[in-house]
Amino acid sequence: CPPVCVPGSVSQHSARFPCYYIIFHLFYIFYAAYVNSCQLVFKHRTSVSMNFFRGVITGQATGPQPTGAETIQKLCDRVASSTLLEDRRDAVRALKSLSKKYRMEVGTQAMDHLINILQTDRSDSEILGYALDTLYNIICNDEEEEQDESEDENAQKQTDDLGAQFTERFIQDPEHVTLLLTLLEEFDFHVRWPGVKLLTALLKNQGVQVQGIVLVSPMGVSRLMDLLADSREVIRNDGLLLLQQLTKGNAAIQKIVAFENAFERLLEIISDEGCSDGGIVVEDCLLLLLNLLKNNSSNQNFFKEGSYIQKMKPWFEVGDDNSGWSAQKVTNLHLMLQLVRVMVSPVNSPGATASCQKSMYQCGLLQQLCTILMATGVPADILTETINTVSEVIRGSQVNQDYFASVNAPSNPPRPAIVVLLMSMVNERQPFVLRCAVLYCFQCFLYRNQKGQGEIVSTLLPSTIDANSISAGQLLCGGLFSVDSLSNWCAAVALAHALQDNLTQKEQLLRVQLATSLGKPPVSLLQQCTNILSQGSKVQTRVGLLMLLCTWISNCPIAVTHFLHNQDNVPFLTAQISENLGEDERLVQGLCALLLGICIYYNDNSLENYTKEKLKQLIEKRIGKENFVEKLGFITKHELYSRAALKPQPVFPSPEQMLFDHEFTKLVKELEGVITKAVHKSSEEDKKEEEVKKTLEQHDNIVTQYKELIREQDAQIQELKEQVASMTTQTDQMQATISQQLSQIQQHKDQYNILKLKLGKDNQSQPSTQADGSQVNGLQTEELSQLREELEELRKQHTLLQTQVGDKDALIDSLKSAAQTCEGSGGGSDDTELLQELEALKSQVQSQLADINQLKTERQELLRRAEAGDADAAPSSGGTSDAIKELESRLAAQMSETERLKESQAGLEQQLASATSTVAILQTEKTKLQSELQESKKEQDDLLMLLADQDQKIHGLKQRLKDLGEPVEDEDDIDAREQTSDEEDEDED
Repeated sequence: CPPVCVPGSVSQHSARFPCYYIIFHLFYIFYAAYVNSCQLVFKHRTSVSMNFFRGVITGQATGPQPTGAETIQKLCDRVASSTLLEDRRDAVRALKSLSKKYRMEVGTQAMDHLINILQTDRSDSEILGYALDTLYNIICNDEEEEQDESEDENAQKQTDDLGAQFTERFIQDPEHVTLLLTLLEEFDFHVRWPGVKLLTALLKNQGVQVQGIVLVSPMGVSRLMDLLADSREVIRNDGLLLLQQLTKGNAAIQKIVAFENAFERLLEIISDEGCSDGGIVVEDCLLLLLNLLKNNSSNQNFFKEGSYIQKMKPWFEVGDDNSGWSAQKVTNLHLMLQLVRVMVSPVNSPGATASCQKSMYQCGLLQQLCTILMATGVPADILTETINTVSEVIRGSQVNQDYFASVNAPSNPPRPAIVVLLMSMVNERQPFVLRCAVLYCFQCFLYRNQKGQGEIVSTLLPSTIDANSISAGQLLCGGLFSVDSLSNWCAAVALAHALQDNLTQKEQLLRVQLATSLGKPPVSLLQQCTNILSQGSKVQTRVGLLMLLCTWISNCPIAVTHFLHNQDNVPFLTAQISENLGEDERLVQGLCALLLGICIYYNDNSLENYTKEKLKQLIEKRIGKENFVEKLGFITKHELYSRAALKPQPVFPSPEQMLFDHEFTKLVKELEGVITKAVHKSSEEDKKEEEVKKTLEQHDNIVTQYKELIREQDAQIQELKEQVASMTTQTDQMQATISQQLSQIQQHKDQYNILKLKLGKDNQSQPSTQADGSQVNGLQTEELSQLREELEELRKQHTLLQTQVGDKDALIDSLKSAAQTCEGSGGGSDDTELLQELEALKSQVQSQLADINQLKTERQELLRRAEAGDADAAPSSGGTSDAIKELESRLAAQMSETERLKESQAGLEQQLASATSTVAILQTEKTKLQSELQESKKEQDDLLMLLADQDQKIHGLKQRLKDLGEPVEDEDDIDAREQTSDEEDEDED
């Protein structure tokens, strides 16, 4: 039989067997007609069945109708038993149409059949799409149809539980999730898109379990990352939603997604969609980036090292026309600002935060944020979030803080941005969240910024006040004494941050004088704060003033003295603490107790009426020690205290709950214990403690002196090391010079060998020369005598040179013995190297001496030959003129060669002399270094002995302090603190 040929095609068989081809063509036509008729019958039956099912669903058919469960059961039987793919496809299509209304029935009866379809019918994309859509409908909890108003939350909860149950049933076998991941590799839209939606629904319902299955699945995350590269936006956008659910709370998957080039792809999508002007896709990308970076230090470091921070700058290029701010743009920019804050969050490690802050300043991102901060027409929530973002970008970074201090607002006349922000903070008509953001920005500007603290305090001093301009100090004083309690609290906290850990500014602020009214003398700022406190204002105002006073006088004995100098302050505090007030006043009582305790702990006993002992006696008589400690404990027991201690940013649900500052909670935690101990101590224990402190201070001074001495010695040792290094370089240079000399000597040897060969040829022609020499006249005798005199001079020079070489040999031997003596007395590795170099120099000198001796021997041979020629020429009595000329030319050649050898000898003597002088200089420097090294070693040994004695004494004294109950810091803690400060200074540099 001929091979089967498709009608309309051309083959070799159609040409060879035309009859067969025609018969086959007719057969094919009949077969096609038969198939078409069968398909029409099947479609008719299918339409009848679908009409029947439609009647069941709509309830329009008459007579006994099957229930939904019965219909679904029949469809499931049809899916399981049908052998034709078309039957199974139609049944699955019918299940899909019923899956939303009969979700429970389809899920319980058809899930296994649908999973089997996914496993067996991989070749048909249409049935796979129907099966995936059906599974999505029964697992997804999102109700697309409108629900009646009568349905309550319980119905929604039951729906959620139903989705979770079906999800748990689906993932009982992890192979089902793996199968779904495999189906995502299909490029067909009808398979890939429902697969993405189904996996997203699984992750929403059982995220942790599905994440674990995807994590252990081979190439599971990589397959999902391919969705971002899909050219169809629907699949790409749903892929973003899938990755959002996949990366929630799983650091391992977050790292894998990040290293699958997710940052690059997401930033490209954001750029292509228009950055902040983009749509919902940009929002999805930003949410995914937040999932990848938040609380994940590895991904944050990868994001920074990949230079992705620089690519964030175009996001914040807001145009001059800020009138068109759509809701989507506000959402996108808000998420972008949050992404910047994630990189510089205070909860990150200090090193990583400082590195990101540096990158943001260098790439211009901070400048762009400040531009938005000072722009007009920006929505309030974007402005608030921008202020918070700028706050964390400059927090603790000296360079960024200095730049922020130089930013001016576009006003006439220009004003610093800090002043403009403070005007918003003390303005009670501004939104509460905006005022909190400005306060946070001011706190971050002053965090570890002594320069900024000095600038703020200087605006309050009399010598720097400018009446024609508004300064930050004037705004803070105005807010501190305004009628708005929230302004009082914000100004007090802001001023307290200007004094945080800065003793100099605490003392400078004591000079501030305020004019209360006409005709009355000015009062100090400290006194005015206590006056307002005693007038009984609102609780929020008094809490703010008490926090300011506690921060001001803590660790500042001069401020404590100024505070106690007012006779009304101590009675007021004792009266406040001793009273039995309500719940609202307990916090004020606790803060008063803290302020009085600071006056005891940091008291230098300069005022006789308010020494430590008298204050403690006053507490015992008026309040009672136990009652005092109980009132002091009210601070930490307050619920708002715990909330403020969590993070630096002041976030409060309402202005009334704005009572505590984060830095103040640290101060309370530090002082509560020591104040309690100070109140319970007796006068004798105080005296002992003071004596121990004085002794410790003396010992600390001694240790400091020794440390400085050791640092100086370290510097000297470093200088000596540098000198040794320079000597080593000089030695290398000498070795290079010697190698050059050796090459020159080799050249001289080669030239001498050439001369020797020439002399050998002259000796062969000697008999003929002697025969001709018998005719030499008196002129030849004179020339020979001159040659003899010159040879005598050469002999004398050789003798002198030999004596000089002997002297230098003796000098080298003496240097060698001195070097061996130094090595035996304990020289280091540097001495050994110098000795080796001396040996090398000596061997080179010896080789040069051997060359000179060889030249001497050769010259002696020349002299002997010349004398022999003279003896033979003496008895001769005549000769021809040609013989005389030849002899004269030979003598001239010998004389020129002798002169050249003399010049070579002189050059070698100079080189030898320079090498010898260099060796002597090195030996002198080596001896000097050895003596200095021995002296430094002796001094270090003495210092180590003294330090050991001092450490023993300090340890004993610290142990006595610990026995007395005083907190004592170890040297490791002090060194760690110093090292941290040094590292921060280096980062700032």
